[in-house]
Amino acid sequence: MTSQADAETFTFQAEVTQLLDLMAHSLYSNKEIFLRELISNASDAIDRSRFERLSRPDLGEDDAPPRIRVEYDKDARTITVADNGIGMSRAEVIDNIGTIARSGTAEFLRSLSGDRRGDAALIGQFGVGFYSAFVVADRVTLTTRRAGAAAAEGVRWSSDGKGEYTLEAVERAEPGTTIVLHLREGEEDLLNEHRLRSIIQKYSDHISVPIVLGAQGGSGADQAGGDSPVNQASALWTRPKNELTERDYHDFYRHITNDFSDPLAYLHAKVEGRYEYTLLLYIPSHAPYDLWMPQARRGVRLHVQRVFILEDDGRLLPRYLRFVRGVIDSADLPLNVSREMLQGSRAVDHIRSSAVKRVLRLLKDMADNEPDKYAEFWKQFGSVLKEGIADDPANREDIAELLRFTSTHSATQEADVSLHDYVDRMKEGQDKIYYLLAPTLAAATASPHLEAFRKKGIEVLLLSEAVDNWVVTGLLQEFGGKRLQSVAQGVPDFGDLADEAEKKEAEQASADYADLVGKLKEALAGKAWDVRVSSRLTTSPACIVANEADTELTLARRLRGSGLPNQPVLEINPRHPLVERLNRDLDDPRLADWAHVLFTQAVLTLGARVDDPSDFVNRLNGLLVDLTGGAGD
Repeated sequence: MTSQADAETFTFQAEVTQLLDLMAHSLYSNKEIFLRELISNASDAIDRSRFERLSRPDLGEDDAPPRIRVEYDKDARTITVADNGIGMSRAEVIDNIGTIARSGTAEFLRSLSGDRRGDAALIGQFGVGFYSAFVVADRVTLTTRRAGAAAAEGVRWSSDGKGEYTLEAVERAEPGTTIVLHLREGEEDLLNEHRLRSIIQKYSDHISVPIVLGAQGGSGADQAGGDSPVNQASALWTRPKNELTERDYHDFYRHITNDFSDPLAYLHAKVEGRYEYTLLLYIPSHAPYDLWMPQARRGVRLHVQRVFILEDDGRLLPRYLRFVRGVIDSADLPLNVSREMLQGSRAVDHIRSSAVKRVLRLLKDMADNEPDKYAEFWKQFGSVLKEGIADDPANREDIAELLRFTSTHSATQEADVSLHDYVDRMKEGQDKIYYLLAPTLAAATASPHLEAFRKKGIEVLLLSEAVDNWVVTGLLQEFGGKRLQSVAQGVPDFGDLADEAEKKEAEQASADYADLVGKLKEALAGKAWDVRVSSRLTTSPACIVANEADTELTLARRLRGSGLPNQPVLEINPRHPLVERLNRDLDDPRLADWAHVLFTQAVLTLGARVDDPSDFVNRLNGLLVDLTGGAGD
């Protein structure tokens, strides 16, 4: 930092410098986005001013009606965006413009590669909209004053976007912010009343604050008439649905989300009765970058009588619906409502319950009537929606109908099926919904636990996401009167699907291999809780399953951690040549090594970790040496 007579020069944070360079030289796919971003920021500043004045009487009343003014000056080659919102202090200017503290900006910079490097839509997606001014400007000047500060505490920020910015104290009569863009060569087409009006109406028509357009300097002949708003200047959600088009809804969605993509679906409902409120909620078409971040921003804004109050932190919609974007406007809550007051509010509880049911109904309609669109939704947000099985017991049945799973029914392992689909396809005599938990879809697909089920043509759900543990263990125990059953837990019970011949064959195999089972169990003492003859294997020599007394949750958790369930059971296939050979030579001096090799192979097939890889390799090498003629030959 270097001091000058009345200004100070600062160096941008490294990420800001990189970002500004991209803005100036790379992001040209949709240059006009800069105006939407600056107007959106101005609207937010006015909303914050309204809210802060409710909780801070010392700020006094703001007699000036809220307004955003856009001006252009052909002679000076400038575009100005001004608002009478909350404004910024000197420290806030440094924090909000000179430094990028949000982790999303680093993600944004990483995303600007290859074909996406020229995609200006990413500007809005990652919330770095102010910097889009440098797409069209080679110098930007911002003058601001924080509400509640003295007129002498105004701040002027200026930069050419090349690594430094200056700050100086200025007099500013009113709170708010004015941004002046000095356009670079080649951007003269923006200095036109018709062009600016069309951009504002295209992207910002539904801003609830009036946007006034005018000309400065020698451009008076081209000036827009009067101070009448260019935009509708009314909250879209308060207007009758029959007056709105899909374009209106989509434009408003872009305004509140900074997302250039159209939403997958939306709902607009005005509810009257004991409580009066309006819902305008959207299902996005793609997941935001911060969907899985613990402190990710929520996408629903609470308004009271059209005044923005706060962004939801989980009180208006549950966490498993955190992908929903939109507005909830209540007529019953006080304007000075706080987050603490929302807790335990009957009105909020009613709004939350209604909003959740309406969103789930919207998704159900999409799943029933637009399956391709729902498949895209599931690809983006399915893992999040699954959390609702644990988080929302009151709506568990409705959520269960929306779940989709990969199953063995699909030859490509890519088709997602509903539980309704599964039940409708169940074989005659089948009384359970079978599933398999595995660390990855590849591990599930190759699992030996599926062999007998494939042979009988029984469909199995393949669950490879961490959240699937919650879905199938103790929370969603049955669907449509059919119990969910793991194929890797306990002894397989095929019910009416097992014929008498198979039952007799299994009984005979248990008797024929009883001695081998005893020896293997003795050799694996401390590793395997039990060893038994399997009825689930057809081609593999062995597999690991959870004991009947061991929960599938434990198995799944251990699979994603360091190893096996507390009571692993080794099952052997009596029809496999290796197992048949071991049964014919129970006095084999290397039987213990074979036992450990079978067990470890089964562990690997399960997708779990081998505790002692070197022991496995040494035993396997010793057996291979014996089979190839011995070390002394």
